Amino acid sequence: MRMRNKYKKPTTFPCNAGSKCSVSIILWILAGFLLLLHFFSLVSHKDGTSGEIELHISHNPSFRELVEVEEENIQIPPPRGKRSPRAAKRRPKRTTTLIDEFLDENSQLRHVFFPDMKTAIDPMKDNGNDSFYYYPGRIWLDTEGAPIQAHGGGILYDERSRTYFWYGEYKDGPTYHAHKKAAARVDIIGVGCYSSKDMWTWKNEGIVLAAEETNETHDLYKLNVLERPKVIYNDRTGKYVMWMHIDDCNYTKAAVGVAISDYPTGPFDYLYSKRPHGFDSRDMTIFKDDDGVAYLVYSSEDNSELHIGPLTSDYLDVSNVVRRILVGQHREAPALFKHLGTYYMVTSGCTGWAPNEALVHAAESIMGPWEDMGNPCIGGNKVFRLTTFFAQSTYVIPLAGLPGLYIFMADRWNPADLRESRYIWLPLIVRGPADRPLEYNFGFPLWSRVSIYWHKKWRLPSRWSG
Repeated sequence: MRMRNKYKKPTTFPCNAGSKCSVSIILWILAGFLLLLHFFSLVSHKDGTSGEIELHISHNPSFRELVEVEEENIQIPPPRGKRSPRAAKRRPKRTTTLIDEFLDENSQLRHVFFPDMKTAIDPMKDNGNDSFYYYPGRIWLDTEGAPIQAHGGGILYDERSRTYFWYGEYKDGPTYHAHKKAAARVDIIGVGCYSSKDMWTWKNEGIVLAAEETNETHDLYKLNVLERPKVIYNDRTGKYVMWMHIDDCNYTKAAVGVAISDYPTGPFDYLYSKRPHGFDSRDMTIFKDDDGVAYLVYSSEDNSELHIGPLTSDYLDVSNVVRRILVGQHREAPALFKHLGTYYMVTSGCTGWAPNEALVHAAESIMGPWEDMGNPCIGGNKVFRLTTFFAQSTYVIPLAGLPGLYIFMADRWNPADLRESRYIWLPLIVRGPADRPLEYNFGFPLWSRVSIYWHKKWRLPSRWSG
């Protein structure tokens, strides 16, 4: 005989049959179902596109070479004689590290980090099979045989001339300290510009924005600071607009400067400087989005956070909109790029001329919120990865026709002789799932991992023609 459970209660809706309540519940269920369908369609579209890129990379031998992990094994030699007074003061009575060797201008390993002219990259020489190879850290010569001077720079691709232009700080002058506690510096010479069709052979186009030699009240007076120039083209006005970090020798002005030109090779006319949105501004960059809107990103509040906001339609000023991002993280040297609708940004820590660990951040909207994705560096050794290969980010170059592949531009600063600072160009690849969960949300992000691969020698895939 089947026993009836006298404790079981009948399952009913809290409303009477035929009431409006049951209809609303059905509508809510349908709405939720449609939202889930929309969400999964977005995920599958993104996964499908990412899958195509994964397949493209895995079946391309040139791409496979770029993702091979290349290790470094550098042995620290025993001390030889006296080290420089600055190096001795930095590390009293402790074991010498690879970073110490990098910072010591008298180190026996100096040639490892700063190879001499004998190994320089000379595009005008018959390089045979070594043509178009990048050698991170080596001296890079222009078409006239002189070392390229474009530090802290960025790349503009000019569609009208189908030419790449590399702008950066021209530091071909003596390094000195303005006072005992001041950082190493070179007087302002100006912004150097180089042009290329293939991003390997660079022609010197001269100083496109020159220092002011005599007017001490001018922002570009030679004893002031000009850093990290970036240039974008305004399609509406037909003008080339340069933004840069402007400061005094003590870094108390903390402003941005703006210049304008009718041509990518200048000359640029300097307009003014200001503190954007009323905040101090040091390391900065500008980013032009697909819709033509440009943004300024800058370190602020004594480098404790970054600020981001759109420029006006003529790119000559900031708008009234600004967002604080990466608050309290003390990041600088921002370098932005966009991949499959997601915004990515590489930043460095704040340690002066000394190298430190890079981090990648990602966002669905350029105005944030931005999420940390960890250290992107792969290869070398642990110290290489924790120092961004002894360099600091400055720009990320998109490569048309090579989805998922970019060039990471960085500077290997030489504070003992800043004109001898080197360029670190490495392949940056966006692919595969992220290996770090979101900081502010549950689970892992939908976007892909960003990886920067160390190579002593590498080249772009042969099918890329510029």
